[in-house]
Amino acid sequence: MSGAFDFSGKVLVLTGAAGSIGAAIARAYLALGGSCVLTDLSQTALDGLAKDLNTPDRVLTVQHDVTSPEAANAVVEAAIQRFGRIDHLVTGAGLYRDATVATMSDAEWRQSIAINLDGVFYCCRAAAAHLEPGGAIVNIASLAGQRGSKDHGHYAAAKGGVLSLSRTLAWELAPDVRVNAISPGLIEGPMVQPLLAARGPALMAQTPLGRLGTAEEVAKATLFLLSDWASFITGESLQVNGGLYMT
Repeated sequence: MSGAFDFSGKVLVLTGAAGSIGAAIARAYLALGGSCVLTDLSQTALDGLAKDLNTPDRVLTVQHDVTSPEAANAVVEAAIQRFGRIDHLVTGAGLYRDATVATMSDAEWRQSIAINLDGVFYCCRAAAAHLEPGGAIVNIASLAGQRGSKDHGHYAAAKGGVLSLSRTLAWELAPDVRVNAISPGLIEGPMVQPLLAARGPALMAQTPLGRLGTAEEVAKATLFLLSDWASFITGESLQVNGGLYMT
């Protein structure tokens, strides 16, 4: 049994790559020998990430609006053209904004669903026919999709949809491709700062491990689910939240 994962010769398509979790996933995948197609809405952010990663022979960046089905198809086509294959897909693009259901506008609802759920659907649909046998998808969901989230109803609804979609895809793409989800909790980074400012002490008191998680910890869990070490795991959601939510 190997002591480390090896993604040599494998290709990952990763959306939301410029975020803290996405960048950590990309860095870890490259360190284990794989190649990455990194997408994000901001080409400037992607350029900065690619420069930091410093592996131009194994990285392709593609500016990508996940709310567009045509853009998802273009990302897959670019991956095949550059690397000739796709082994893994991680859907990491997301939007987390405060709004109660009572005050939420129609536009805010639609934007959250479009980015957090439609984008996952478009990317999975586009990549599914091209994934190599033995490949895997990991969709980044959230504990909000399982327990709800006060003042984030649109986000929680979308992430709940991601969890259900992942389970459905696990059936539809089996036995050649495994599909799982990661449900992060409170992870260090800009996205969680407003929530911590409002309810940080109470949330820490509800977290058995008593701290925030790191992007690197989410990345390690994601790569485990992509790896052969998880070869008999599909249709699951792995909680990475320090015990804040237990199933």
